[in-house]
Amino acid sequence: MRSLLFVPAHDARKLAKGLDCGADALIIDLEDAVPEAHKAQARGRCAEFVSAHRARLPLIVRVNALDTGLLLDDLAAVVRAQPFGIMLPKCTSGRDVALVDSYLAALEARDGVPRGTLRILPIVTESAAALFEMSSYAQAGPRLHAMMWGGEDLAADVGTVANRRADGRYTAPYELARSLTLLGATGAQVPAIDAVYTNFRDPEGLKAESADAVRDGFSAKAAIHPDQVGPINAAFTPSPADVAWATRVIAAFSATPEKGALVLDGKMLDRPHHRSAQRVLARAATPTPDLS
Repeated sequence: MRSLLFVPAHDARKLAKGLDCGADALIIDLEDAVPEAHKAQARGRCAEFVSAHRARLPLIVRVNALDTGLLLDDLAAVVRAQPFGIMLPKCTSGRDVALVDSYLAALEARDGVPRGTLRILPIVTESAAALFEMSSYAQAGPRLHAMMWGGEDLAADVGTVANRRADGRYTAPYELARSLTLLGATGAQVPAIDAVYTNFRDPEGLKAESADAVRDGFSAKAAIHPDQVGPINAAFTPSPADVAWATRVIAAFSATPEKGALVLDGKMLDRPHHRSAQRVLARAATPTPDLS
């Protein structure tokens, strides 16, 4: 999974367009993109859309946050449709994930859905307090599928005037939030998803930020506009040269399994390089997840 496109749950045109834009997954948004007056209608439309299209690509439902009083209504409406997963916004710690796990288990039992079918993908940086809880996700349970960060709600919580510099790069507090998400996800042994690039009219900025995300170890990036999907997919797809090098690294270690380190093209390689090469080939072979 390289690209995840946010689509408002109440907009039939955008939902249909999202299916054919090349995104590896859709995030059907019941939260920020849906006005309060349309929440109930959006739940029904979301459930119908997921039921009709879940076999085509992963469909993830972003529900409303735990503290809104809307979460249980969201879950009750969509669990029977069996989306790929639930995106939990405003997540404060792994304990929130465990709580939502218990809600999902009860609703799966109600609807005859095999327990554990729905995955949880929390957004983990939307308050300052949440940044101090990254290690808790290692104990969040088996439903934890990935961790995503975002800088917009965090900026509102902190009272930031701007979270990016004049050159478009994040300021220090938001670079820290991004790094903590990457490290927290690594500790929990799940993929890290990079935040959206909000200026969808700046393709060069998106390409640069996507390249940085790949370099640093993120597995995917979220998008807010279909035009962003192509550049994100291109950035997260290993180049033929990367695949060729990774193949040679793995072959070299396979030929000398007794060695912990070796030299290839004048470069000293050890087991971390072998693991990195394996990840490159895995990304090249399976850009989208198995839906079974």
